[in-house]
Amino acid sequence: MTTLNVPTREAIQSARQRLAGTILRTPLVRFEARSNDFSRLEKVTTEVVTTTVTTPEIYLKLESLQPTGSFKVRGAGNALLSAELSKLKDGVWTASAGNMGQALAWYAQRLGVACTVIVPDDAPQVKVKAIERLGAQIVKVPFAEYQSIQREGRSPGMRGSLIHPFADEAVLAGNGTIGLEILEDLPDVDTVLVPYGGGGLSCGIAAAIRASKPGVRVEAVEVATAAPLTRSLAAGKPVQVPYQSSFVSGMGAPFVFPRMWPLASHLLDGSRIVELTQVAEAIRLLAERHHIIAEGAGAVALAAALAQPTGRNVVCVISGGNIASDRLIKILQGELP
Repeated sequence: MTTLNVPTREAIQSARQRLAGTILRTPLVRFEARSNDFSRLEKVTTEVVTTTVTTPEIYLKLESLQPTGSFKVRGAGNALLSAELSKLKDGVWTASAGNMGQALAWYAQRLGVACTVIVPDDAPQVKVKAIERLGAQIVKVPFAEYQSIQREGRSPGMRGSLIHPFADEAVLAGNGTIGLEILEDLPDVDTVLVPYGGGGLSCGIAAAIRASKPGVRVEAVEVATAAPLTRSLAAGKPVQVPYQSSFVSGMGAPFVFPRMWPLASHLLDGSRIVELTQVAEAIRLLAERHHIIAEGAGAVALAAALAQPTGRNVVCVISGGNIASDRLIKILQGELP
């Protein structure tokens, strides 16, 4: 597969114009932090960056409010809307644990394009059913095969154009529009915390912010059960790590995807790790205090901001809200799903 280029400011601005009227310009709201919020969570492990501990003002970028419940409509939409129609005649496909599948199916339905989504066999049913409701065909494969398809960018017998869930320049540019909105709504931002799964969200946002305001730190956040980026940044090269599936679905892998490593190691200012208990607490705080529903991956940035307070004005990207009701109920009851 070809090398990925960092999306330019012009490409991100074009993506913004392309997406206008089809997605939300999501709000940036202040998190009502209380003094004991910062002490109640265990300290997050930071292996790349050590900074002075302060009590920041925390803001939430609510991508969970997008039409399909996650930021993925930005990248999927930009990829489809910028493609030549002749290249879409045989349909589109992707490999997704849920959110990219929903986003691609949502846009494909509106364009009258056939859509197929390859999902891992442990994908949350709430996301799989949502993809099916949007008219896409589902193909289930074992998790190892699913990750191989994402890594290699191909699947035997699959027809149509691949829209990669993160390793795609149009997807990166679409994700970068979040960075433009953050800078407009909070010019004094000094730190942006972004969930890290494949790297498309964090690298897209970092590209936009670096192009306009390079002094702002953009840091990735991983969950402890799947944290290859933090280990790789510490080692200075990609390394393999143990992987364990959890309720923080669609996020993390045993490795940093090869095409994303050059971008992530160049664009990001560091990476933090949070524990599952910290993520569950962040989900509960979002629901009880702000009436915001976040899935596991959507809450990791807030978990990191509370566990290791750094910076003065910190934005946490709440990347998605597609969580199964039974999991949410357990979390609200103080249990790990």
